[in-house]
Amino acid sequence: MQAATKTDPVSLAAAVPVPGATAEIVPFRAPERPANDRLKEIANKTASTLLPPLIVLGLTLVAWQLLCSEPGARLPPPTKVVTDAWDFIVDPFFDNGGIDKGAFWHISKSLGRVAIGFSLAAVCGIALGVLVGQSRWAMRGLDPIFQVLRTVPPLAWLPLSLAGFRDSNPSALFVIFITSIWPIIINTSVGVRNIPQDYRNVAAVIRLSWWEVFWKITLPATVPYIFTGLRIGVGLSWLAIVAAEMLIGGVGIGFFIWDAWNSSRISDIIVALVYIGVVGFLLDKLIATVGHFVSHGVSAQ
Repeated sequence: MQAATKTDPVSLAAAVPVPGATAEIVPFRAPERPANDRLKEIANKTASTLLPPLIVLGLTLVAWQLLCSEPGARLPPPTKVVTDAWDFIVDPFFDNGGIDKGAFWHISKSLGRVAIGFSLAAVCGIALGVLVGQSRWAMRGLDPIFQVLRTVPPLAWLPLSLAGFRDSNPSALFVIFITSIWPIIINTSVGVRNIPQDYRNVAAVIRLSWWEVFWKITLPATVPYIFTGLRIGVGLSWLAIVAAEMLIGGVGIGFFIWDAWNSSRISDIIVALVYIGVVGFLLDKLIATVGHFVSHGVSAQ
């Protein structure tokens, strides 16, 4: 015979349900990781993000230094660039009057022009994109014209704008506007045309007004397309203003490069190119970040 197992009366009482008793729900909590593990994870992510570009940058600088240190090299090596343009690098806020200003003033002037021209292009481009995307007649009439005009180089518009405005500043704004508007129009119209037909049918059934259709259907469905066009457009705006400022003169990072070339300051040109690349990168990230928050905000409505 098998020996009878001895049952604990306390555990037996706990296993038997008691009439009228309520069960307490205890929320599950994941065990907290030690602070050292979290710090290691953050350090690993940071290293995986920063190390590859830093390694490539370091190798590029080493190759540049070796190639341009030889006798007869036409471009200065990095060490000479830093030595020649040291004052321009460490003091970006100096202002000696006229065009003799630090990098901050040239870049801020260019950014101000880009902000105005790009904002006008964004408003007009989104409106025209919605029109072309919703109207078949507008698409047939305007899309071929847009496709032709968008292939015109930015500087080709500058003589025409100077002839029309008779002033360098509005001419530069026009060049920014006409250069950056096309990707905004095209991407917005593609987003509108890709709205599912079921959404349009529901809007027609419940008789939404045109404003309600735009705010509740068109805008949420086209936000990713719109911000893709805006990212392309802001990059083209920055390219266009640098090129235009080389010809219109005055304060601006583009004219600074042209003036440095005329004065044979090659090191200043290289430093200015680095500034232009960094600012362009930051502009792209800014539009991408705004698009991320806007798309989440619209989808949450």
